[in-house]
Amino acid sequence: MNAMTMDRATEQAVRGRRYLALWFPFLPIDRLRIGRPELWAAQGEGPAVIVEQIRGAMRLATLDAEALALGLTPGMTLADARAREPDLRVFDADPHADQDWLERLCDGCARYTPLAALDPPFGLMLDISGCAHLWNGEEALAREAAERLERHGLHVRHALAGTAEAAHALCRYAVGAAADEDAAVRRLPVEALRLGDESAVGLRRAGLRTVGDLAARPAATLAARFGEEAVDALHALLGLGQRPLAPRRPRPAIRLERRFAEPMGSTAFALQTLEEMAAEAGERLAERGQGGRRFEAVFFRSDGLAFPLRIETSLPVRDAPSIMRLVRERVEALSDPLDPGFGFDMLRLTVPQAEPLAPTQLALEGGEARRQEDVAALIDRLSIRAGRGRIQRLHPRDSHIPEQAQLALPAVESRGPVNWGQQQEAGDPPMRPIHLFDPPQPIDVIAQVPEGPPHRFRWRRTVHEVTRYEGPERISPEWWKAKDGTLANESVGLTRDYFRVEDARGRRYWIFRHGLYGAEAPHPGWYIHGLFA
Repeated sequence: MNAMTMDRATEQAVRGRRYLALWFPFLPIDRLRIGRPELWAAQGEGPAVIVEQIRGAMRLATLDAEALALGLTPGMTLADARAREPDLRVFDADPHADQDWLERLCDGCARYTPLAALDPPFGLMLDISGCAHLWNGEEALAREAAERLERHGLHVRHALAGTAEAAHALCRYAVGAAADEDAAVRRLPVEALRLGDESAVGLRRAGLRTVGDLAARPAATLAARFGEEAVDALHALLGLGQRPLAPRRPRPAIRLERRFAEPMGSTAFALQTLEEMAAEAGERLAERGQGGRRFEAVFFRSDGLAFPLRIETSLPVRDAPSIMRLVRERVEALSDPLDPGFGFDMLRLTVPQAEPLAPTQLALEGGEARRQEDVAALIDRLSIRAGRGRIQRLHPRDSHIPEQAQLALPAVESRGPVNWGQQQEAGDPPMRPIHLFDPPQPIDVIAQVPEGPPHRFRWRRTVHEVTRYEGPERISPEWWKAKDGTLANESVGLTRDYFRVEDARGRRYWIFRHGLYGAEAPHPGWYIHGLFA
C-alpha cells in the first residue's frame, strides 16, 4: 500500500467521527465570579484581570471582555495596565483551582458522551460520534451544551469538526461564516497550527498567512523549510492524519444511566434510584462471573454541574446493599452536602474496575470466607469515613534494607497474594524487632569495642549498660543504586553491622554501626533501629 492510499484510508476512517470543542476564554474570571462571589464583590466594579509573577514582574494572564476592549493584552505588566485603567479589579492566578473547575466541567459534559477530554488551555473536547441522534442532531447537541453552560454563568464558544484539531482551531480562531467546514479550516490563521510564536512569525514572513496558503504548497517544501512538525500539524488540521483523543475517564466495564423527564429535587429519591441501578449492575456482573472493585456514581444537576461519588472495595462485590452502604457512608462524609439545587435530571453508575468473583459455599468453607468478607467490609467502611490513605496495610517489598522491606499502602488496594517469606521455628529468638524506628535514632556510645558492640550507650538522655549481645549481622548497601560509580546517598552507601543487645534491666535493643572502621568512615556512627518485646 503506497502513501497516497494510506492517507485516503486514514482520511475515510477519520471522516466518520465528529468532535465538539468547548472553549472558556474567561474561565479563571468566571470561576471567581461564580464560585467566589464574596471575593468578587469585595473588589468593587471595573475591568477584571488575573495576574501572575513572570520573570520578577506581575503580568496579566487572563482578562475579561471589558479589559480587552480597553486595549489591555495578556503579558502586559500590571503597572502599565494600572496606568491605563486605575480601576482594575486584580486577582491572583490559581492554576490548580482553574484545573479543578475545568475537570468538574468535563465531568458534567459526560452527559453528552463518555469520551470527554480536557483541551488546554481552558477547553474541553467531546467525541460525539454516535451520540448526536440522542439530541436530534449534532447542532442541537452543541447548542444545548453551550446554552446549559451559559445559563450557569460561563462564557463559552463551541465548534464542530471532523477532527479534534480542526474543532479546537475553529473554536478559537474562526472569524465569520464560511461555505463549508473545509473552507472554514483553510481560512484560519497559521497560529491555529499551534507551532509556537516563532514558527508563526516565520510563516508570516514567508507570505504564508492562512492554513490554505500552507495547504497549497508541497509538503516536502514545507518540511525542508519549517520542519516535519509543521507538516504533521497541517495534516492533522485538514483531517489527513489521526491523533487519538485521551478521554478524562477510561471506558468502564459497566455503564448504566437514568434520565428523568422532570428534574428530581430529593436526594433520598436519587439514592433510591441509584440502589436500583446498583442491583442491575450486580446482575450484569454475576452474568460475567465478576465483582466490582470500584464504583462511580455521577449526579447530574439540571444547571450543568455534576457531583461524582467514588467508592472502592478491598474485595470484589456485586451485592447492591453492600454497595449502597458505602455510598451512603460517602455521602455522609462529604464536606459539601449533595445539594440537588434545581434538581437532578440524570444519574450514571459505572464500574471502572471489575475482577473475577466465583460463587462460594459458606457452610462448606467453615466460615473463613464470611470472616474475610466481614474484615473487608470493615476496612471499606473505615476507609470511607477516615479517608483512603488513612487505613493502610503492610505489603512486602523486595529489599534487604530493613526499613525498606515493606510498604504501607491503602488497605483497599489489591496487590495479589502477600508472601512475607519463611517464618522462624517455634521457640527461636526473634531476628527482627517488633517495633522499628524509621528513620533510625542516633545514640551516643560511651564505651565501645572496635569490631564489637558498645558496652555502654546513651539514648534519650538515659545511659544503658550492655550485659549481653548477639551479632554482628552485616547488611551491605544496595550497590545497584550507584550512579556513575558512586552511591546515590550516604544512607545506602555505608555498610551496617547490627547487634541484638540487652541492658542491665533486661530490655533488648537492635542497634547498628553505620560504616566500617577506616574503610568507609573514620568514626562510624551508632544508631538504634528497633525494640524487641
